[in-house]
Amino acid sequence: MAGEQFVRGFVAPNGLPVLTLDRPRALNAMNLDMDLAYRSYLDEWASDPAVKAVLIEGSTSRAFSAGMDVKWVVSALQDLDSPLLQKVFSAEYSLICAIAHYKRPYVSFMDGITMGFGVGLSGHGRYRIVTEKTMLAMPELAIGLFTDVGFANIAARSPGKRALGAYLALTGARKDLYDSAHELVQDMLSEYSQEPASEPHLKGLLPSILSCFDCGNSVFDCIQVLKKEQLSFDSVVSQWASATLTSIQKSAPFGLFVTQKHFSSVASAVSKPKDVDALSEIEGVMKTEYRVALRMAVRNDFTEGVRAVLIDKDQNPKWQPPTLEDVNLVDVNAVFSPFEKELDELSV
Repeated sequence: MAGEQFVRGFVAPNGLPVLTLDRPRALNAMNLDMDLAYRSYLDEWASDPAVKAVLIEGSTSRAFSAGMDVKWVVSALQDLDSPLLQKVFSAEYSLICAIAHYKRPYVSFMDGITMGFGVGLSGHGRYRIVTEKTMLAMPELAIGLFTDVGFANIAARSPGKRALGAYLALTGARKDLYDSAHELVQDMLSEYSQEPASEPHLKGLLPSILSCFDCGNSVFDCIQVLKKEQLSFDSVVSQWASATLTSIQKSAPFGLFVTQKHFSSVASAVSKPKDVDALSEIEGVMKTEYRVALRMAVRNDFTEGVRAVLIDKDQNPKWQPPTLEDVNLVDVNAVFSPFEKELDELSV
């Protein structure tokens, strides 16, 4: 399998299986072959009774994984008859479900950049280890997509009454997690742990985040609250509000509406039984995201966002529609609709 050159699995001398993402020049960005190789190793180890746990790591301290290799996906979209999109998103999303229900303790060593699908590979596992180099972000809106990889499921269970996850999803904010490591890591050997030198940055902003990104707020509501927070006498809050507002205004308007709707729906579903609302379980979330992803990936915003941010790097994408006011909610609702044929749905 071609992906094996970038995804290596081995069993350490102590008997612990280790899966290493080894594509450092691309910050361990994942392509289809890598997805399939990754799943193959997990399936093999899950069926081995001698395996008690698995460790997932990146080969470089620069990155655990920068997510999906979106430049590769966009280049492949030139072939309109290619089934690549279905294969890529099916492989990614079914892998996330497998991780969420993995039979063995699944330990992610999130050293360095952990973005997009990198969060999908780590955030749904049982244990997550962060370091002083861990930098988490969900940058999908900046490239014209929507915040996916089941992050809505994580956000619905996040601190701050679900608002913290929505904040990260809608703004693409990059966060150094080391100052909050003591709150996020469930198991850490004492000789490798260290108390933060100061109060976590996000903790001080939590009241403002709660006010702005409550799951009941629309995109317009978020913006109005942020404008009020800009007038705060607390310079930390006012500067945060200004930077956050700028991030939102740079994002694809259509993607913002799609992400807000999705995160709000998952947040309201999380406390309900599965037979009442499928979005209360990771499988239901990923099935919904599969429908949305296939439709969002063929919109102009995706190719334009990748061009502006990652290829030409002019940071000046021409979004369609260009403003929040131009977004048609009928079009937003349409991307969530089930496919006409059951066979076209994600199988997990």
